[in-house]
Amino acid sequence: MWRCTVSRYEAQKRDGLARIGVYEEGEKRVSLPAALDTDALFPALRKRPFSNVPLAADEAFVRDYFSPGEGQPMAVHPLAPSRAESGDCVLIANWHTALKNPRNYAGWLAVLKEKIPPDTAWYAPASALPSTACLLIYSGFDLFDYRAVDLASAQNLFCLPEGEFPASLMETGVCGCEGCRDGDLAKHNRLALDREIALVRHYIEAGRLRELMELRCRADAAQVGVMRFLDRNYAFMERSLPIVRAVPMHANTAESQNRAEIRRFADRVIERFIPTRTDVAVLLPCSAKKPYSLSRSHKFFMNAVDRRAHELIVTSPLGLVPRELERIYPAGHYDVPVTGYWDREECAFIADILARYFAAHPYRRVIAHLEGGALTVAEMAAEACGIDLEVTCRGHPTSPTSLRALSDALEGERRMQTDTIRGTVSWQFATDIDTKGLQIRGRSMQMAVLRGKQQLFSIDPGTGLFRPTFEGWDLIPEGYRVRIDAFVPQGDILAPGITDCDPRIREGDEVLIEGPLAIATGRALMGADEMLRSKRGIAVRVRKVRKVGE
Repeated sequence: MWRCTVSRYEAQKRDGLARIGVYEEGEKRVSLPAALDTDALFPALRKRPFSNVPLAADEAFVRDYFSPGEGQPMAVHPLAPSRAESGDCVLIANWHTALKNPRNYAGWLAVLKEKIPPDTAWYAPASALPSTACLLIYSGFDLFDYRAVDLASAQNLFCLPEGEFPASLMETGVCGCEGCRDGDLAKHNRLALDREIALVRHYIEAGRLRELMELRCRADAAQVGVMRFLDRNYAFMERSLPIVRAVPMHANTAESQNRAEIRRFADRVIERFIPTRTDVAVLLPCSAKKPYSLSRSHKFFMNAVDRRAHELIVTSPLGLVPRELERIYPAGHYDVPVTGYWDREECAFIADILARYFAAHPYRRVIAHLEGGALTVAEMAAEACGIDLEVTCRGHPTSPTSLRALSDALEGERRMQTDTIRGTVSWQFATDIDTKGLQIRGRSMQMAVLRGKQQLFSIDPGTGLFRPTFEGWDLIPEGYRVRIDAFVPQGDILAPGITDCDPRIREGDEVLIEGPLAIATGRALMGADEMLRSKRGIAVRVRKVRKVGE
C-alpha cells in the first residue's frame, strides 16, 4: 500500500555499516549519529502499543502481537515482515538485550539489514552507553536516546567508554567534564555518551572506525564475540566495505586478520590476479616502508632477482602480495607491530593463503628467501602443496651471503619485465587484457598508462587503482557497468537514476555508466546493493560524460 512520508534520511559518509548522515522529520533536521531526547523528535512514540516485542520471541508470538505502528519511527523485528520504506527511521526495540548474545546479535543484524532499505535511519532505544556506542554505530545504528545512561545514573554508576563503574570514581579525577566538576553524575554520563559518539564520528570521517572498534571491544568479551561473528559473515560485511581507502590500515590485534578487506584482497590475488610469469617464483619478506620497492631491503632483493623470477612478498596479515600489486590498498597502506614472532594461528592463516595461491598458480620452482615466521609459513604451504621449496636465506635476508645465494639460485633463468598493468587490471576488474605496447609513464602524483600518446588509464596516487578513460574501458569487455535511465548526467548520478549495475561493485570502484543517451566514467560512492535499493543519495561521482553518438 502506498503511503506518503514526511521523513527523509541520506547517508553522506560511510565506513562499512556505519554512516554519517542527516535525518529529517517534518521541519526537524538531525545530524547522525547522535544521542538526543527522542520524545521531542517522536512525541507519539510513548503512546504506541505492541512495538516493544522481545527480539527472542518466537515467530507465533511476533505474528500475533508485534505491530510496526503508524508514523515515525517504524518499528521492525527480525521475525516480522518489514513495512519500512526509504527515508523512514526504523526502531529496533530491546536491542540492548542482544548485546550479551553475540551469535544472535550478528544473526539478527544481518536479517534486518537484508529486509530494510539502506537509506533508512536506525534507532536503538535505551541501548547506548559510552561503552556500547562504538559497537552500535559500527553495526549500522544511527540514532540513540539517553535512557540507558539515565538508568545508569539512577543505579549510581559512572559511565566511561571502558565500562560502568561505581559513582565514587567520579571523585578521583579520571574525568574533568562539566558534570564531574559540578558533582552531577547524570550530566557526566550524558556528556560521556555525547563525547564517545563524537569520537566515533571522527573515526568514520577518517575511514578508521575498525581500528577504534578493535580497541573499544577489548573491555567486554561479548563485544569481541560480536565482532568475530560479524567477521565470519564475510558476504554480509564485505559488500558494505570500500574497495580501497586513502588512509593506512593499522592491523594491531589478532582480530585484524579477520577484516573482510584482508580476505577480499587475498581472494582476489588467488582468484582474479594474473601473474607476470608462472615458471619461477621467489618469496620475499615484507618491509616497514610501503610500497615495498621503495625500501632499502627490497632494492637489494630486486637487484639480486634481476627480473629472473616472479616476486611474491610474504606478509602478515595480508598473506601474499605480488610485486605487481604492492601499491594497491591495503598492500601499500598497512602497518603492523613488528616483533619477528608469528603465532600459530597467524601462521596457519597465512600458510592457507599461500597454499591456495600455489594450487591456483603452479610454478616450476619456488625459492624462499625468508627467515623466521615467514619461512615457517612458506614451509607449511609447500608441504600442503607438495612443493620442493628452495631456501636461499643465509642468516639475514639482506646479508651479502644471502643475496649472493639468491642470485646464484636464479642463474640461467630468463629475464622478464614485471607486468604491473596486466596484474592490476586483472585484480581490479577481473579480466585479462593484452598489454603489448602499453606503458606506465609519469612520476609520483601523475602516473598514467599510455598506448603511444593515447591515455588509457590514470593511476590514483592515493590508492593505486587504475582509472580508465573511455578508451581504457574499451579494453575491459564486461563488468563494473552501471545502467542509467534516458538522461545525460549533468553532475553526479543519484541512486534513483540507476536501473541496474554489476553486483560486484563496491564503494570506491571505478565504473562505466551506460545509458540510452550518454556514457560516463566515474567512481562508485555506494556498493551495488545500496545503489539498487536506495531512493536517495549520490551513487556515482562522475568524472567525464560523453553523449551517445559523439
